Amino acid sequence: MINGWKTVVCGISGGVDSAVAAILLRKTGYNVLGLYMRNWDIADENGFCAAETDFEDAQYTCDKLKIPLHQVNFVKEYWNNVFSSFLQDYQKGLTPNPDILCNRHIKFDAFLKHALGKLGADAIATGHYARVGRGPENLRRSQPDPRVKLLSSVDSVKDQTFFLSQISQESLQKSLFPIGNLPKKEVREIACSHGLEKIARKKESMGICFIGSRNFSSFIKEYVVPCPGNFVDVETGKIVGQHQGIHFWTLGQRTNLGGHSYAYFVAEINPNNQDIIVVSKTVCISLLRWQTR
Repeated sequence: MINGWKTVVCGISGGVDSAVAAILLRKTGYNVLGLYMRNWDIADENGFCAAETDFEDAQYTCDKLKIPLHQVNFVKEYWNNVFSSFLQDYQKGLTPNPDILCNRHIKFDAFLKHALGKLGADAIATGHYARVGRGPENLRRSQPDPRVKLLSSVDSVKDQTFFLSQISQESLQKSLFPIGNLPKKEVREIACSHGLEKIARKKESMGICFIGSRNFSSFIKEYVVPCPGNFVDVETGKIVGQHQGIHFWTLGQRTNLGGHSYAYFVAEINPNNQDIIVVSKTVCISLLRWQTR
């Protein structure tokens, strides 16, 4: 065990990765406590709230593993530090990644403080595909150097270090990523061998957590007031169409503008005048050919 740690709080999401993280921690000898974080609890247009189903799966996992499961509500913190920033960036024509903000402000800040302060933990763990490098101490220093490194996971396809890139060094020092040395296939096999076939077969959650299976455009217009603007051809400077708001578009996206013999793609978004500069497929191909000469 690391640094004499005894109690580790493992974030249990209801998925297979966090379940196997808890299994491996217990196998190592840690006293493992499960913690389910409720970050978003607004139902979709069909009245479905994924948080309820995920909590049921988290409870099922902990019951199978015979570890206690605690629950904490971070909805307010998530709204203030993640979702509000997400909306502000979209209104500026940016394409934010809420998972990076969630890891920085919620999972490796609010969660860490709750685990250490309220549950008496020595460290936290999650089911992220990443590793932490704890190298030899620098003997030249009067005090040991506690700094650690964030390392890529063994499974390069599932690697999640990009989403963990903004967590602080202090948080990283108190974090464990038990499945970082395993490929996804083996993670599923471990879950099944511990009676968690139901969790291992669960469909993987993809995309933005608070949107779920909903159409993004339908979701975002509930929170951002549409501000119409023009599509402008990058070559001619002429208006070639209209849009209902820059927050519906991202760089590289195909616009599907009607009345043209070729496809247009988003090249630039201007939040000051709401113009979206577009480039035709023909121009894109010409530029690529020029760059590869």
